[in-house]
Amino acid sequence: MNIVKTAVIGAGSLGQHHARILGQHPGSKLEYVVDTDVKRGEKIAKANNAQHITDFNFLIGKVDAAVISAPTQFHYAIAKPLLESGVHCLVEKPFTLDVAQAEELIEIAQKKNLVLQVGHVERFNPAIIAAAPFVNNPKFIEINRLGPYDPRTAHIGVVLDLMVHDLDMLFYLVKDKVVSLEAHGAKVLSDTEDIAKVRLKFANGCVADVSASRITIDRYRKIRIFQPDAYISVDYAGKSVKIYKQKEGVQKMTSLLDIEIKKPKIPSNEPLFYELDNFLTSIIDGKKPAVAGEQGRDAVELALNILKHMVF
Repeated sequence: MNIVKTAVIGAGSLGQHHARILGQHPGSKLEYVVDTDVKRGEKIAKANNAQHITDFNFLIGKVDAAVISAPTQFHYAIAKPLLESGVHCLVEKPFTLDVAQAEELIEIAQKKNLVLQVGHVERFNPAIIAAAPFVNNPKFIEINRLGPYDPRTAHIGVVLDLMVHDLDMLFYLVKDKVVSLEAHGAKVLSDTEDIAKVRLKFANGCVADVSASRITIDRYRKIRIFQPDAYISVDYAGKSVKIYKQKEGVQKMTSLLDIEIKKPKIPSNEPLFYELDNFLTSIIDGKKPAVAGEQGRDAVELALNILKHMVF
């Protein structure tokens, strides 16, 4: 199978971009756009040479794969019957509302030998792709993700809405489990936490400070990595990377002149393209995706544990 018959469920602010890319990708034939909003669904479907339908159950037996970009509370109810019927699924983040739902979906995908990917798109951010080869045994990581309030996500707090991206990123970079955490939050504009600050300690000794806010006017998304041989600064939003290292041959630092700054070349495609390309390639080649259900589950589990221990 070299061309994957695809569908996008949920034609909202993110789903429309899934549809755009799947409608253009050479490995995909976008067949359907599913949305209960007929006007919007028809518009997005028409723009991408697909059909609009309102019931995702219609997809069973008609497509190979589906991207589930509906609100989080519907992820499990949509993904379960599709996986049970043999449809590969990419489920947007956060994966599910609880760990039990995630475990069940993972089990179904394993039994059916299906690709189950979770939409932690920052893994495919060109800046992260460029920085990852230089990350080696980090000792301290600081991540800040700040942005404006969006009423569409008021039903979940900033931890599951935004910070979950960075929790997945920490597992990717540190490659160990969390052994302790401290979490503080505040409700400002909604009934859930709108700002959160968390300190995580990993089994290998790495410490991470993570901040997320949705009450900031400007978008600010940066990660700083401190390790024995370098300091790495990554701008998620600006898609830039700077690596500060001691120059080769320097035995002892005496001034800033002994430091070299590397700026790796940044890939040009958008993160969502790389994510969907990984999804399609995993289906065609029968391989596990870069961010499988297990990684999505781990991020949800840590996010829920943070919320459980959060001090307001």
